[in-house]
Amino acid sequence: MRNSKKATNATLWTIQVLLAALFLFAGISKFLMPAEQLTAQSPFSVEFIYFIGIAEVLGGLGLILPGVTHVQTRLTPLAAAGLVIIMVGATVTTLGTGLFALIPLATGVLSAFVGYGRWRVAPHAA
Repeated sequence: MRNSKKATNATLWTIQVLLAALFLFAGISKFLMPAEQLTAQSPFSVEFIYFIGIAEVLGGLGLILPGVTHVQTRLTPLAAAGLVIIMVGATVTTLGTGLFALIPLATGVLSAFVGYGRWRVAPHAA
């Protein structure tokens, strides 16, 4: 039973680190790209895209920092849940434009897995 819990924790940490890197990259890149380029790729205003960028950066940090610092570890499943909401929106938006929606869908499913895993299955352990 102990090895199963260790494996689950290792799996969750691996997914958390990968998702955090993805969301940090996506969020920060929204602030590095010119506004015209951002709005050319999206039906949304630049202000809304910046809001999403902030949410992605904070969500990415929320996947990692509470577990590493052992401070407010209950925030990790909340960060994951927030990222699921963002990915639902990304999936719906991508479907509406006719682009490939599997990537935001899979990212949302992985975020939901982390949220549930850190909430019920394996609450934070470093």
